[in-house]
Amino acid sequence: MKLNCVVVDDSSIQRMIIAKLVNNHPNLHLIGDFSNAIEARSCMSIHNVDLIFLDIEMPVISGFDFLDGLKIKPQIIFITSKAEYAMKAFDYDATDYLQKPIAIDRFNASVKRAIDLYLLKKDTKEEEGEHIFIKSNLKKLKIFTSKIKWIEAFGDYVRVVTDDDSNLVLSTMKSFENDLSKKKFVRVHKSYIINVDKVERFNSKFAEIGVTKIPLSRNKKEDLVKALSFA
Repeated sequence: MKLNCVVVDDSSIQRMIIAKLVNNHPNLHLIGDFSNAIEARSCMSIHNVDLIFLDIEMPVISGFDFLDGLKIKPQIIFITSKAEYAMKAFDYDATDYLQKPIAIDRFNASVKRAIDLYLLKKDTKEEEGEHIFIKSNLKKLKIFTSKIKWIEAFGDYVRVVTDDDSNLVLSTMKSFENDLSKKKFVRVHKSYIINVDKVERFNSKFAEIGVTKIPLSRNKKEDLVKALSFA
């Protein structure tokens, strides 16, 4: 599991230092580093970002102003040379606040806090239960999407394979493709949609979920690679 991160700091030296710390951390994935909030906002309109390492004092748009303009706010770790911003930073529900120069132990402690919070929110979300309803054997079944392994075309039916069992549904692959999250479910073949969280390994021809090998269409492999990089 990796958190997708961006670094926003007008100092090129500080960006380089923080980006190196992010790249060296096994649970972080650097989407990009930016010298200003405008570039960062443009990136975040395209990519899913879990965590921002954000400088406060920047020209034109400060770190606080940048956050005020975001509709959806990822976790924030503020980075600044001035301690007086600490109280205001936590008004923005900051995950942590780091003072420059950044000690690696302090950086790792902040990242651990961000990961723990991410997992807590994820568990809460799963408990709330992202789900779909399917009709199988004249019964309406509630299926938690986190338990779906793959969806498979099966003649006039679609087979939904979960951690617990499998069910045949009179439906279409297109219908499931529209109902499921495109971040977590990828159609890798005309006959298969897979849950990227369940993929254990893959090559140019197959994605492996447990002992099952799911065939990959040549033009769909890139979609799977992209989805896995953000999973």
